[in-house]
Amino acid sequence: MTKVLLGPKTLTYPWPVFLVGANIDNRPNFTAISWCGNISGNPPTIVVGIRPARYTYGGIKQNLTFSVNLPPLGMMKKTDYCGLTSGSKVDKVKDCQFNVFYGKLGSAPLIEECSLNVECKVLHVLDLGSHSLIVGTVEETHVSEDCLTNGKPDIEKLRPFICTVGPVRQYQSVGRVIGEAWRSGWELQAK
Repeated sequence: MTKVLLGPKTLTYPWPVFLVGANIDNRPNFTAISWCGNISGNPPTIVVGIRPARYTYGGIKQNLTFSVNLPPLGMMKKTDYCGLTSGSKVDKVKDCQFNVFYGKLGSAPLIEECSLNVECKVLHVLDLGSHSLIVGTVEETHVSEDCLTNGKPDIEKLRPFICTVGPVRQYQSVGRVIGEAWRSGWELQAK
């Protein structure tokens, strides 16, 4: 298979889509983020890559807390809007008609309409150039009851979506099941 060199790019797919929330001067704000992921299980820790110029970044630095909210498919336009606009100029909560609530931390705004919400306390901030890496310890996780199967989050009920940048910038739904995780690979073990 012939490989084509593209140079240094951030093309590790898929890019899940989240709404990261923070209070700025006691007002909730959310921005759309794709650079987010788990980095430790014990303690549970999440990392978010965000531009310091983002309005939400200021709220994270101000309160040292943030939320990661997983929007379902039906929230695609509202999520996109939160990435296109700045909370310094518009009230995203009002424009998107989000029902905001607060959990354990009391300072990390959460969106009721999102399938999954995670409250985080800032552990580290690492400036890396265009983006800062914000490491947060997970303080609490909220899941919509109708998104559970046998007490566990069910991806088909959570209905997350992903973002792609090539060849066209677009959102896509999560695809079909192709195998069992942490099991399918055992078929390759020599007998």
